Amino acid sequence: MPTLPIDAVSTAPVHAIDGHTAVYFIVGHPIEQVQAPTSFNRIFALLGINAVLVPVQVAPADLQAFVKSAFAAPNVQGLWVTIPHKAAMLDALDSLSDIARMAGAVNGVRRGANGTLDGGLFDGEGFVASLGYFGIAYATQRVLVLGAGGAAAAIGASLALAGAQAPAEIAFYDPSSQRAAEAAARITAGSTVKAWAAASNDPAGFDVVINASPLGLKSSDPLPCDVARMDTGAALVDILMKNQPTPVVRAARARGLVAEPGFEMMIQQTHCYLDFFGFADAAQKIREDADFLRELIYPAELLGEIRKPASFF
Repeated sequence: MPTLPIDAVSTAPVHAIDGHTAVYFIVGHPIEQVQAPTSFNRIFALLGINAVLVPVQVAPADLQAFVKSAFAAPNVQGLWVTIPHKAAMLDALDSLSDIARMAGAVNGVRRGANGTLDGGLFDGEGFVASLGYFGIAYATQRVLVLGAGGAAAAIGASLALAGAQAPAEIAFYDPSSQRAAEAAARITAGSTVKAWAAASNDPAGFDVVINASPLGLKSSDPLPCDVARMDTGAALVDILMKNQPTPVVRAARARGLVAEPGFEMMIQQTHCYLDFFGFADAAQKIREDADFLRELIYPAELLGEIRKPASFF
């Protein structure tokens, strides 16, 4: 297998798309914030894989019809799934992984050998690995998840299933108290971790604060929490893929707190997607070295923060 030299990142051509190309879509609403096509199309090109990942904006009301139509084309092999479709996508599936069932969400859908649609969820696995990359402790800690959508639920589920490394408590805050309560209830039912719906977004008393809400995608958005209320020694991770470092990351860093952007959550789950869609050799290559993806995705302001990963893949 060819190597993935960092100096090839800016020069490697996108391979020709032809009638044999396997087509994958990433579906979301909005869609302009997604970074996955940048990463995966470069991986396909560098490794000579005849596949392409195309972003498509699909409104929630059109999701089920889109999925049915997309998979009517035999060269469409799968979907990446982003906000707000991770939970709604379950209605289109024939099977899903155990962690996807606990979280009530998926972010990958593949065409099975017998024509079934199978769902997987990798956000949480990627997020937990990103905490290791950043050196953020979470074992026996109190964690606040801001948001209770698909990504938030995936993060909570993977943290809860981390065994001896699991947090002591996971609280979800969401403007929809019902959605927060449902996410917490699934974790309580499937693990020994205490999970609950927080009455507010107050970060006081929590060791790790995770912004898994869309707040920060727009410059006019309020901060997802009052950073001044965070405990000394607490850490924050904002999983947004756009506008990094976001205002909440900047505000937390201004207080001297550990605050990290969300790119690593995606990078650390790249190999999971590749395995899921049958690209085992490519997945192994990314496990061995994903720095070229960091060079590709991290904005100039954050390039100096790229560090060699520890063995968290």
